[in-house]
Amino acid sequence: MIQLPFALSEYRTRLQAIRAEMARRNLDLLIVNDVANQHYITGYDGWSFYTPQVVLVPLVDEEPVWIGRAMDAAGGLLTAWMKPENVVGFPEDHVQRADRHPMDWIAEWISRKGWGRGTIGIELEAYYYSPKAHARLTAGLPNATFQDADLLVNWIRSVKSEAEIDYLRKASRLAEAAVTAAYEVIAPGVRECDAIARIQAAQVAGSPDFAGDITALPPTILGGENASAPHVMWSDRRFGANETVALELAGVVRRYTAGLARTMQLGTMPTKVGDTSKAVLEGMEAVLATIRPGITAEAVEASWRQVIQRYGLKKESRIGYSIGVAYPPDWGEHTISLRPGDKTVLQPGNVLHSILGMWMDGWGIEVSETILVTESGNETLTRFPRDIHVKS
Repeated sequence: MIQLPFALSEYRTRLQAIRAEMARRNLDLLIVNDVANQHYITGYDGWSFYTPQVVLVPLVDEEPVWIGRAMDAAGGLLTAWMKPENVVGFPEDHVQRADRHPMDWIAEWISRKGWGRGTIGIELEAYYYSPKAHARLTAGLPNATFQDADLLVNWIRSVKSEAEIDYLRKASRLAEAAVTAAYEVIAPGVRECDAIARIQAAQVAGSPDFAGDITALPPTILGGENASAPHVMWSDRRFGANETVALELAGVVRRYTAGLARTMQLGTMPTKVGDTSKAVLEGMEAVLATIRPGITAEAVEASWRQVIQRYGLKKESRIGYSIGVAYPPDWGEHTISLRPGDKTVLQPGNVLHSILGMWMDGWGIEVSETILVTESGNETLTRFPRDIHVKS
């Protein structure tokens, strides 16, 4: 029996919102390439997106259709809510062949269904959707007009339901467990890879009541000079005495991600680290004091910038983004960004990962929270001490 993450009524509500936006854009069909959006619409969950995979949403009131590799259609029957005939597999002889492409077959299937004319919206910026795939699809549908529908579904996703927020609360508990594990295991002489193993165990083991999932971004632990670059991967390097270690971790439940960044100090804290941490922590308080419905994303960033400017600091990159359901390689929703120029007005149900990373010359610190915009203000879903954790 299929155990969906959400009630069927929630999937139907999502479809209604997607179709309303399709109608506004005069789209007859939406081809969904983003894996997280496919899951959001259908519930399908499988590691099958290394071959082409789409979800088709017609404007007419029919169920969506998942199309992927034939062997993975069985997974669709186990995880997606649609009737079996709306889970379709392309044949094995189209998998990684030079003389044919899955999109040839998918285009033909769309034409046979009668959806090959009119205006088709398609997500052109989606991960795993290659230029060749797009060329073969459009060649196979010569009677259609294609329109870029990138982020159509993402913006609908940016407002979370109560059921989604419940998963994000659970994910937040796993994020806290991951940081706790990091604090326990990281010490001078410990290898980075061994610390990562402990952290991932905490992320995936979950709790007695729910399981953890793989994170869309791998755990990041940045010690010493590596902390000056935000996305360096771990190795068998050993942590040194008196290192500042930045952690960017997460918890995931039913693909819903809560991020949590914190900083450790091994041994004596340098004055420059302590001074910068004061600015960052004060900046987070300013961010939390600003986030509420009706405030723009850029106003949130401005509150942070005003604080760090008083300390003689600056940060060029954004300080946060919308977060929710996610698959590798990224857990951001690509919609709201806390940065100058983003005039998105926050509304209840938005969930933001505000990450205040300061990557300096040869060292760095990070502090973040996953924040729910409520009717009257905000709630930090992640709740964990923010001060730099000193381990002597």
